[in-house]
Amino acid sequence: MTKLSPLSILQASMGAALLALFTIVLARDAMADTVPTRIVSVGGSVTEIVYALGQEHRLVARDTTSNFPAEARKLPDVGYVRRLSPEGLLSVAPDMILAEEGAGPPETFEVLADTGLPIVTVPMGFDLPAIQNKIRTVAEALDVADAGEDLAAHVTTDVEEASQTAGLRDQKVLFVLSMQGGRIMAAGGNTAAQGVLTLSGAQNAIAGFDGYKLVSDEAVLTAEPDVILMMQSHRPGAVTAADVLAHPAIAATPAGRAQAVLQMDGMLLLGFSVRTGQAVSELAAGLAAAGS
Repeated sequence: MTKLSPLSILQASMGAALLALFTIVLARDAMADTVPTRIVSVGGSVTEIVYALGQEHRLVARDTTSNFPAEARKLPDVGYVRRLSPEGLLSVAPDMILAEEGAGPPETFEVLADTGLPIVTVPMGFDLPAIQNKIRTVAEALDVADAGEDLAAHVTTDVEEASQTAGLRDQKVLFVLSMQGGRIMAAGGNTAAQGVLTLSGAQNAIAGFDGYKLVSDEAVLTAEPDVILMMQSHRPGAVTAADVLAHPAIAATPAGRAQAVLQMDGMLLLGFSVRTGQAVSELAAGLAAAGS
């Protein structure tokens, strides 16, 4: 038996490593030149855009928030948008991931990036230009830019027409995300709730902070909302309209005294995607009825 010298062993190891690296580079180059046909869509707004562009045949999986259209629910579910695992995403052998900005955790996407898998981050935002940007980003990633422009134009018309006919300038709305320890979690500025209220012509009753925050009973009373806005939820243990109206601070507001609560589908209301025009119209009509 021939005994290899340490130098020979080193050369062989380096050769194997170089071959492996060369193989990875070739695989990545081939992937870059191939039109993706096995796409995972992460984020309900992204999935809605993929379907609206007529590219749903390229999807192999989606995240839990991707619940519209109904056909999307038939796809394998890789987990919640902010609690994804590399194993779950890679289990469907994707050749591209389309993910909303903020999808995570970051560690998951760091692992995915190291594999060379193409990842397209779709920017978020809570106004009409943000929706247009989302559509164009997804369309360009799918190599259907012309269809993206057509869709963006159609959605723009829907949103602008809905906003122009809303007319709720004096109505104050408190968006309640949840209740924790007897306190209200409300929407402030720079949120999807604030954005859709602005488009509908209503006022956010809470001001002075960004994001979603637990607010004091005094802040709720001072806000004097005319209507309480909530997401519909059928999860066991979810906060109900009755729970919110029973809250002492809410009960003492104009909305509480009038029992004025409006509940809407969360993805429709807050998705800022292709259905936002519909969301604005339904929200305006619902607020008008709830506050009358």
